[in-house]
Amino acid sequence: MEKNRILRDTKIVIDLARISQNVRLIKDMVGPDVALMAVVKANAYGLGIVPMAPVILKSGADYLAVATLTEAVQIKEAYPDFPVFILGHTPDRMLDVVAELDIAQTIFSLHQAELLSQEALKRGRRAKIHIKVDTGFHRLGKVPTDEFAAEIKAMFALPGIEVEGIFSHLALASEEDDIKQYEVFTTFLAKLKEMGCHFKYEHIADSIACVDYPGFRMNMVRPGALIYGMRGFHVGFLPVEPAITFQSAISQLHAVKTGEGVGYDFLWRAERDSLVATLPFGYADGYPRQMRDKGYVVINGVKAPLIGVLCMDQVMADVTDVPNVQEGDVAIIYGDGTDGAMTFQEAADLLGTNKNDVLCRLTTRPPREYVNNPF
Repeated sequence: MEKNRILRDTKIVIDLARISQNVRLIKDMVGPDVALMAVVKANAYGLGIVPMAPVILKSGADYLAVATLTEAVQIKEAYPDFPVFILGHTPDRMLDVVAELDIAQTIFSLHQAELLSQEALKRGRRAKIHIKVDTGFHRLGKVPTDEFAAEIKAMFALPGIEVEGIFSHLALASEEDDIKQYEVFTTFLAKLKEMGCHFKYEHIADSIACVDYPGFRMNMVRPGALIYGMRGFHVGFLPVEPAITFQSAISQLHAVKTGEGVGYDFLWRAERDSLVATLPFGYADGYPRQMRDKGYVVINGVKAPLIGVLCMDQVMADVTDVPNVQEGDVAIIYGDGTDGAMTFQEAADLLGTNKNDVLCRLTTRPPREYVNNPF
């Protein structure tokens, strides 16, 4: 069988040239003195962590950030020399893997730093850590107390540890709250520096903050959704472009007479003689079942509403008004908004969620096709 052959009409097409351009836009925005930690957690937001990693680094990113050890291992097995940072907590019993694969780790207790130091020394190396400070989000990290400052000071003395960075995360509740969190963080940093604790990287800004709050960029930013063209900023603007197209193709066309039903329970009945298309995708591919009576696809430049109950593997669309429609015609499920295609933001608005949720719902079942690789 031909290697890398796409074996489904339903697929996710990723434009690598757009990914590269988005990274370059972010890098140009923050300038040469600010490092770019590209967030590629959740399998690069569903796009494919292994194929995406080299494109993102070659385009100007300095670090790759993931949420879990399993994600870090996936990158390291493919690219042992790539710089990878785990944003989340790694349990004590797994710190040996962190040391073995030279992964940078989030740490917020002296206890874990000591364990990681021991594992690193066994391997004749020093493990990089970034210390997580809880400035009010209350998700991960410790609040900035004198006791925590003393713990951090002790971490610098550990022989198997390189305290590379320190960071926090904004709740993005309001500008007032964001400023308060930033000031809590910088005040704590000033205290640590007075104690002789200096960090290569200091970071608090995610995709939204790095655009909306230029003053919060410090010397590292952590864009995630922005890399993939998901515009989430509220005040600023950066012309990143969506890089993902989720598409399928018509399997079969059905002539449905007035009054006839379609799909489970016949919850949709034709109000006129209609032409209905079956499309080979469903909620097992990550398309939300809640899109019933809301979703549509674009076929030949025309919106075709999805009708009836959305199935696990197939959905039906009313294509009565689509000119010259034929079996095999491409149906755009999500796109960049051109030709009327539904965007991830529009889907999120219809579902009452955010665009990252819609994007990350896409399962591994649809094959990924990578086009326009600039390298």
